[in-house]
Amino acid sequence: MTAPRIFASLVAVIASTVLARGGAPSGEGEIHLLLRTRVQPYHQGGPWVEAQFEGAINPATTAIIITDMWDKHWCAGATTRVNQIAKRMEPVIEEARNAGILILHSPSETMDFYANTPGRLLARNAPQSTPPEELKIEDGTLPIDDSDGGCDTPGDKEHKAWTRENPALTIAPGDVVSDQGREIYNVLKERHIDTLLYMGVHANMCILNRSFGVRQMSKWGFRSIIVRDLMDAMYNPASRPFVSHAAGTELVYEFIERYWAPSTTSSSLLAGLSGKTQSSGN
Repeated sequence: MTAPRIFASLVAVIASTVLARGGAPSGEGEIHLLLRTRVQPYHQGGPWVEAQFEGAINPATTAIIITDMWDKHWCAGATTRVNQIAKRMEPVIEEARNAGILILHSPSETMDFYANTPGRLLARNAPQSTPPEELKIEDGTLPIDDSDGGCDTPGDKEHKAWTRENPALTIAPGDVVSDQGREIYNVLKERHIDTLLYMGVHANMCILNRSFGVRQMSKWGFRSIIVRDLMDAMYNPASRPFVSHAAGTELVYEFIERYWAPSTTSSSLLAGLSGKTQSSGN
């Protein structure tokens, strides 16, 4: 999509949201999120700037995909941050589940651990659906260099350290377990899901690139939103652009917002679930 079309689309979204809020009642059961994206207001060659708008989602047609929140990562720094994220994520997941949002657990390469569990069978037994022709979506180059694996704890070497999802996260009755894009697509179509909220790790790798990640699901026509305060990136500050881990992670979020999906926060999601009024902010 060209820059003028991006800007025009954003204006249309904002306008339709204002109409829904001020001129007509919003859809029954909808919740409202404060979303952040990137626009190029002065068109090609001009700077990209942050823009915020309010978007509505329906819990009945929304799913959360918890991506690769493993029990252990080969990078010690990543393991520490995942443990911290899991503690913050669990109460958000509980509130979302109670509101009727479908919870999908996707700890890749650990399906043997969940063999024949109820959540795993929900994925395997979903009716087969054929994905549509993929949308052609403009992409860009990541603003960080993660070619060294992105680990910020010296001496750690890549290996498979994970066996299951982080035990701080509850897999409740009705939750789905899968790490395969086509399986997850089947579940989403069976449940009439059109909107995906992504949480987990890592934004520059699995969140974007898994078979159930933002890139693939967006190409299949789903509305994707990343929950940026319940994510992390694999970035080593010793690599380009030589900024802190936090700053490098924020650059990845900005990249996703520019090309693939708007972002929100867990506080915005919780406020939306409770019906509270939200104000702009980071």
